[in-house]
Amino acid sequence: MPAPAERTVGVMGSSREEHAELAEPLGRLLARLGVNLLTGAGRGVMTAVSRAYTHADRDRGVCIGIVPAASEAERGHPKPGYPNPFVEVAIYTHLPKSGAAGREDLSRNHINVLTSDVIIALPGSEGTASEVELALAYGKPVSAYAANDAQLSNLSARIERLYSIEAVEGFITSRFA
Repeated sequence: MPAPAERTVGVMGSSREEHAELAEPLGRLLARLGVNLLTGAGRGVMTAVSRAYTHADRDRGVCIGIVPAASEAERGHPKPGYPNPFVEVAIYTHLPKSGAAGREDLSRNHINVLTSDVIIALPGSEGTASEVELALAYGKPVSAYAANDAQLSNLSARIERLYSIEAVEGFITSRFA
C-alpha cells in the first residue's frame, strides 16, 4: 500500500448505483493527484471510485472507508456488506444513522465531511444530500460532479456543478494551491 498523502478528498454518492462513467475517472484522477480517497465504505459510487483508485498506479495515497454500525442496538458491529473490498484503511464507527438521518449526531456523515479537505458529490439520494448540507454547514469546499443537472436535482443549489473530469481536477487542485 502506498504512503498516506497530505490531502484527503471525500467522494460522496449513491449507495445503490455505481455511476461508473463518473466514479471510475474520478478514482483514477485522485490516484494520479496523489491524494487520499475517503468514502463511506459502502456499495455503489463508493465501491466504483474505490476500485478505480486502488487499481490505478499511485505512489502515495490510501483508500479510507468510514464504516457505519449495523444499528443502534448493534453499535459494536459494522453494517452488513461494509467495508467494500477496495477500502485499504477501514475506520469502524459506532454510528448507525444514514440516508434521511444523515445529518443526525449518530451519523458517520459528520466524520466523512470533517475528515475531508475537499468533497466531490456524485449523483445520490438523501444520504448524499445530507453530506452536501453538512459540508456547507462546516464550511468545507464541496462541488457536485455529474453528466447533467437532472442527476443533481436533489443537491443544494448553493454548490458548484461540474460536468467534466477536467473541471473536477481544476476544482480540487485550486483548493490545494
